[in-house]
Amino acid sequence: KGLLQRLDAIDHFLADIYGPQQILHDGVIPREDVESSQGWRPEMQDIKLPLGRWCHVSGLDLIRDGDGNWRVLEDNLRCPSGVAYFLENRRVMKRLFPSLFEGRQIQAIDDYPSHLLRTLQDLAPWSDTPRVALLTPGVFNSAYFEHSYLAQQMGVTLVEGRDLICENSHVWMRSTEGLQRIDVIYRRIDDDFLDPNVFRRDSILGVPGLMDAMRKGNVAIANAPGTGVADDKLIYAYVPKMIRYYLGQEPIIENVPTYLCSRPDDLTYVLEHLKSLVVKSVAEAGGYGMLIGPHASTSEIEAFAAKIKAHPRNFIAQPTLQLSTVPSLSDGELYPCHVDLRPYVLRGKTDWVSPGGLTRVALRRGSLVVNSSQGGGCKDTWVVSDKQAKIKHLEAIPC
Repeated sequence: KGLLQRLDAIDHFLADIYGPQQILHDGVIPREDVESSQGWRPEMQDIKLPLGRWCHVSGLDLIRDGDGNWRVLEDNLRCPSGVAYFLENRRVMKRLFPSLFEGRQIQAIDDYPSHLLRTLQDLAPWSDTPRVALLTPGVFNSAYFEHSYLAQQMGVTLVEGRDLICENSHVWMRSTEGLQRIDVIYRRIDDDFLDPNVFRRDSILGVPGLMDAMRKGNVAIANAPGTGVADDKLIYAYVPKMIRYYLGQEPIIENVPTYLCSRPDDLTYVLEHLKSLVVKSVAEAGGYGMLIGPHASTSEIEAFAAKIKAHPRNFIAQPTLQLSTVPSLSDGELYPCHVDLRPYVLRGKTDWVSPGGLTRVALRRGSLVVNSSQGGGCKDTWVVSDKQAKIKHLEAIPC
């Protein structure tokens, strides 16, 4: 419920800032904070989207603090990743430890691809049998396994930009049977590379003319270009205000308290307390561009302070929270590791929230960084139902 409330407010926010901009006119969120975001795409102004939704596939990172309260740590709204690990963890656990699942009412997650496909098909009301394609940057992308995995599981075509062409404001896929119309593109490339006619002129990953086809309502793109402004870490701080402004409600799940270095008072506080704070670059991901004050050296703190002073808008800071832990086994020894949880939310004609999600683990002792790119791992997470789950018996892996 809390996740859907948050995404509902964010969808309202995106429709507003790319439309009438009432929240900016009312001064609830400073215009400069929105328009200075790397995710801001003025090219999306006044484009009408199917179902009026912007964030069709989302992954929100949750943590539980030292008081046992759940908080949203981060919103992943452009191209949220990690779902293949989420699904494969469960598949491997079932194969290796089938007895653990017997008699336990564990909610299934292996229907995620079918929910995802249905969500994507919902975005093409003009067709009774919408054709969906998953657009990937290619085999050298670090998430290519996930792209190919999801395409295979959904039964849709995995394409690169060179496989698609735009003619008469429609998108077509080259195939051995000739050109086939594409109705929905599940894109796994960043906005900058989607259409060289509109964004980066040097992009060879996208499709010339794609934005024109989208603007004219002939193709849907999930997630919509421009959603990145809402997962800017500075804009994250305003989501509770969005919930109150658009929905007239109090947030069900609170943010982590956040200092905006673009504000003079916050900047002064952050610079004076770097040793006790976690500082993040607003446009970085994957655990990059971070300073964890309690674990940083004096020289690292001084270097980060210089970066913050030079570009305050590029940084936020948060208190160092005591994250919840789970036991992990390493070198024959159990020890506690910090974790966060990324549930996945799909929003088409209906909403679907994954039972559990990607639980990311900081495998280095004492570390607070759970990102896989920084040495983190992941665990299978069970949500127990009051109804008996249907357990699929899988053949054992041959030795």
